[in-house]
Amino acid sequence: MKVALVHELLTMRGGAEKVAKVLADMFPDAPIFTLLYDEKKLGDWFPKERVRMSGLQNQLFPMPYALLPAPYRFNHHLYLKKFPSAVEAWDFSGFDLVISSSSAFAHGIITNGKPKHLSYIHSPARYLWDRTHDVLERAEHGVLGTLRRKFLERTFHQLRIWDSEAADRPDHLIAASQEVQRRIELYWRRESNVIYPPVDDFWFASSPPPGAMEHPDYALVVSTLVPYKRIDLAIHACEQAGIYLKIVGEGPAMASLKRMAGNNVEFYGYRALDELKDLYRSAQVTIVPGEEDFNLVALESMACGTPVLAYRAGGPLETIMEGKTGAFFDAPTVESLAQALQKFRRENFDTDACRTRAEDFSRAKFEAKIQQAIQNVMASK
Repeated sequence: MKVALVHELLTMRGGAEKVAKVLADMFPDAPIFTLLYDEKKLGDWFPKERVRMSGLQNQLFPMPYALLPAPYRFNHHLYLKKFPSAVEAWDFSGFDLVISSSSAFAHGIITNGKPKHLSYIHSPARYLWDRTHDVLERAEHGVLGTLRRKFLERTFHQLRIWDSEAADRPDHLIAASQEVQRRIELYWRRESNVIYPPVDDFWFASSPPPGAMEHPDYALVVSTLVPYKRIDLAIHACEQAGIYLKIVGEGPAMASLKRMAGNNVEFYGYRALDELKDLYRSAQVTIVPGEEDFNLVALESMACGTPVLAYRAGGPLETIMEGKTGAFFDAPTVESLAQALQKFRRENFDTDACRTRAEDFSRAKFEAKIQQAIQNVMASK
């Protein structure tokens, strides 16, 4: 069976890219179609010889993606209008099966039932649906804010029409969580099956105990640094609660977050897996401050034996066992998170319980469910 894989943007290491990597490992001969590709950042996960780009990258940029100024690398709103026609231009007629990994556009490829199309949905594009107003409010700041907002309002309207129509194209939809399944039904009026993203075996593997950490009683955030992740809540809440905070991750909000952070906050940027495992294992708690579609960070932390404190919404409600592997704060405010941090005690949570819960989301279980979904879609008429 000839298989092709599709993932919109291979430009950063996030949860969706981790799922795409597992799919790429499951089908090592499958080419990977994408709109934008940063070889410097993701070449070790997705080798250049496997990547098939749409041609859009060469049309948009006169230089390699990694060398572009930050506004062009991080602000994909600049060329959103071009994405639908780019994914529709790919020819999959030589394949038996296409598996798309979609957070915005990949589900909109055209196969017309031959080959079969199985689409793994991380979420319908949130900036087109439930986060539209947040994005527009941020866009209108600055000298050209009014023009930016008007441009995005028109663009989002056009893309919502396209998105609703394109959602009928896949033969079968897989949702990354029950929360995503709810959105698929709400916005697209389609049924889907839930297959949770897997936590990598690496996080369970035994390794030497971490060395002594500077500021040992610290909280940890691991995230791409974008506004909707609400890292600002963690920064202000830790300052209010008198807790040292370590932040691992990169993204366009890095500069603004550094400006608001006090002396109790340390930014680590990107960290290799061994270093990140040590940070997880030594932390008092891993904080998930925003509303998440699923959130693999919570599972990675639990696999390392460290409990999680998350906002009571979205994907973490499906993974964290309250009082056993973590806790929740109830409102997306500094005060709510600060109060929860002041009450949180790692000794109240069992390391083995955290690891056992994470094992429910193993890679082996994910692969078995994906293979069953493939059998079902290939057998369908």
